[in-house]
Amino acid sequence: MKTPILGSSYVVRSPNAADARMVNLYPEVIPEGGKEPAYLQRCPGLELLASIGTGPIRGMWNHTGTIYIASGTELYKMTPDLSITKLGDITGTGPVSMTDNGFQLFVACNPDGFIYNFTTNVFQKITDPDFPGAVTVGYLDGYFVFNEPNSQRIWVTQLLDGLSVDPLDFASAEGSPDGLVSIIVDHREAWLFGTNSVEVWYNSGNPDFPLERIQGAYNEIGCVAPYSVAKLDNSVFWLGSDARGQGIVYRAQGYQGVRVSTHAVEFAIQQYDNMSDALAYTYQQDGHAFYVLIFPSAQTTWVYDAATGSWHERASLVNGEFRRHRSNCQAVFNGVPIVGDFENANIYQFQLDVYWDAGEVQKFLRRWRALPTGQNNLTRTIHHQLQLDCQTGVGLSTEDFVLATSTALELWTEQAISPNPTPGPIYATVGENIGLNPQVMLRWSDDGGHTWSAEYWRPLGQIGQTQTRVIWRRLGATMKSRDRVYEVSGTDPVIIAIMGAELEVSPTTA
Repeated sequence: MKTPILGSSYVVRSPNAADARMVNLYPEVIPEGGKEPAYLQRCPGLELLASIGTGPIRGMWNHTGTIYIASGTELYKMTPDLSITKLGDITGTGPVSMTDNGFQLFVACNPDGFIYNFTTNVFQKITDPDFPGAVTVGYLDGYFVFNEPNSQRIWVTQLLDGLSVDPLDFASAEGSPDGLVSIIVDHREAWLFGTNSVEVWYNSGNPDFPLERIQGAYNEIGCVAPYSVAKLDNSVFWLGSDARGQGIVYRAQGYQGVRVSTHAVEFAIQQYDNMSDALAYTYQQDGHAFYVLIFPSAQTTWVYDAATGSWHERASLVNGEFRRHRSNCQAVFNGVPIVGDFENANIYQFQLDVYWDAGEVQKFLRRWRALPTGQNNLTRTIHHQLQLDCQTGVGLSTEDFVLATSTALELWTEQAISPNPTPGPIYATVGENIGLNPQVMLRWSDDGGHTWSAEYWRPLGQIGQTQTRVIWRRLGATMKSRDRVYEVSGTDPVIIAIMGAELEVSPTTA
C-alpha cells in the first residue's frame, strides 16, 4: 500500500490527531505525465556571495541591478560585478524598509529616515524639522508614502524629493481608532495596516493632500507585525490581528483578507511568546512563489508556497537542533534570489543545486502517518517493510566532495575569525565520507508521535548507483496505541527527490 508521505507540514495540538512535519522540503505538483501526482524536493541551499559590513543584514533593495544593503549601522551598495561601496551610516538595530522613486533611495530605520541620491551619490539623513519619523515606506506616483511611529498618521514627502516634508502633508487612518503599524503600496494603492483594521487609499490628485480613502476598501482585520507585510503573486500577505485575536496569515483578495494559514500553522504561531517581531520576505524560484514568515524570538521560519497552497518549515541546524533559517531579507541580484543573514554580514544566493547552508549542514525531515486517513481501524499491525521511492545514486563525486569540504573549511575559518562567528556543524569537521555515500535515516513512533525509536540508516547510493533501493525491513508491530508515525531525515549535501513510499503491512487478530 502507498503510505501518505506526500503533502505539507501539519502538526496540531495533539500529535495523535496529526503529526505531519516537513522541514527543508516542499511539494511540487506534477499535473500530468508524472510517476506520482507530486513529489517532495529539497529547499534551496545557501551559497555565500559576499560579506558586507559587520551585519546583521537588516534590509536590501534592488535598483537597476545594483543592490543597496543595510548591514548593521551602515548602508552599502553592491554592483553586478560584486564591487561594494559604503554609502554612509544609519541608525537602529531592527529591520529597515526601503524603496526608491527613480532618483532617490529612501531608507526608513524607525524612526530615522535617510536618503541616497542615485545621481549625485550623496547620502544624508532626513533633517527636515517636519519629518516625524518613518516605520515603513512605499512609493506612489512620485511620492514617498510613510507611516509615523506610534500614531494613526500617514505622510507623503514632496513630489520626487524625499528630503522635504510639508507640515500639512499628512492624514489619519480613522476608520478604526487603532494605531497605524505598517503601509505597503500595491497596484498604485496604499494599504494602511492598523492593529485591528486595513484601509486602502489612492492618489486622488487633491492639491491639499494627494491621498484619499477608497470607499468600501475597508477591512476589519489588522496586522500584528509591521514587517510581516509583503507582496507576492500579484497580492499582499500579512500576519493578522483584530479585536478577537491574532496569529492568522492573510492574503488580499480584492480589498478583503482571505485566510491562507492552516489550523496547524496557527496553533504553532499561538505558542510563540512574541508575534509582533515577525518579519517576512517573498521570492519566486522555478515557478514557486514563497511567502517566508520568520519569528525571530521563537527561532522559527514558516513558508507558504502560493503555487501549491501548502506550508513547510525552513531551518538551520545548530547543535543538532532546528533553529530559524539564516535568511533575514531578500532581493534579486543578477537574476538570482539573494538573502541576508540575520546574525552576521553574509549575503547568500538561494541555489536549488546547493544542498547545504554556506558550508553548514542543511537537514531535511519528513514525518507522516503510516496509514492513510480513515484506514486505521485501531487493530495492531505488523510492518514488514517500508520502501522509499526517491532518486538514488546521488552521492558526490570525489572531485565534488573535495571541493565541498575545502569550501566548508574555508567558510568555517572565515566565520571563526569574524566579529559574529556562527556556531554549528561544518561538513569539513564532521566526517570523511559526507556526501560520498549519502544516507537517509528512519525512525518511528508507536504512540502517535510522543516517543521515538532509534534511527535506522539506509544508503541513497553512491554516484551512478541509480538502481539502489532504499528499503527498511522487519519493522515490527505497532504497540498498544495501534498508531504508527514514520519519519525520514538526512544531512548529506545531495539532491533529495521523494516521489512516494510503499509500506507492506498486515493486520493481527489482537
